[in-house]
Amino acid sequence: MLQLILGGARSGKSRLAERLAAQSMLPVTYIATSQPQDGELNERVALHRQRRPAHWQLIEEPLELARVLRENAAVDACLLVDCLTLWLTNLLMLDDAERLKNEREALLLSLAQLPGEIIFVSNETGLGIVPLGELTRRYVDEAGWLHQALAERCQRVVLTVAGLPLTLKGTAL
Repeated sequence: MLQLILGGARSGKSRLAERLAAQSMLPVTYIATSQPQDGELNERVALHRQRRPAHWQLIEEPLELARVLRENAAVDACLLVDCLTLWLTNLLMLDDAERLKNEREALLLSLAQLPGEIIFVSNETGLGIVPLGELTRRYVDEAGWLHQALAERCQRVVLTVAGLPLTLKGTAL
C-alpha cells in the first residue's frame, strides 16, 4: 500500500507516519532525504532520530529516491520516506532541470512496481499566498505537481493539521 501524509511544519505528519509504520508490524526502513546544513535543521534531524525506534533501519539519500525505493521495497517490509519536499529542495538546489525531471519521473514510474508498505511524508506548502522570488515559486509549484501525481497513485492520502489526521483518500485512520 502506498500512503501520502501531508501537512505543514510541526503539524504531526512525521509522528503520524512513524505510528503507521510501527503499526504495520513489518520491519521498517526509514529513508531520510534531508541534508542538514545548519544548526536548526540539525536539531530537527536529532529530534527525529530520538523518536525513531532503534531497530529501524536508516538510509540517508538526498537525491536518488527511486533507486533506493526499488532496492529496498519488499512484500514483507515498510519503507517510510521523510520527506519529499526536502528531496525536491535538494534537486532544485542542483539547478539542473533535467535531473529534477528525471528523478521525479523515475519515482512516479517506480511506484506501480513497488511491493510492500510505503509511506511518504511531505510538507503541504501551497495553502498560502504566492511567494515572492522565482525559486520559491518554482518550489511551491513543483511540490504541488508532485503531490498531485503521488496522490493519484497512492491508496491513502492524509492531511495532518494540529496533530489531527484528515483522510482525503482511502480508508480513514
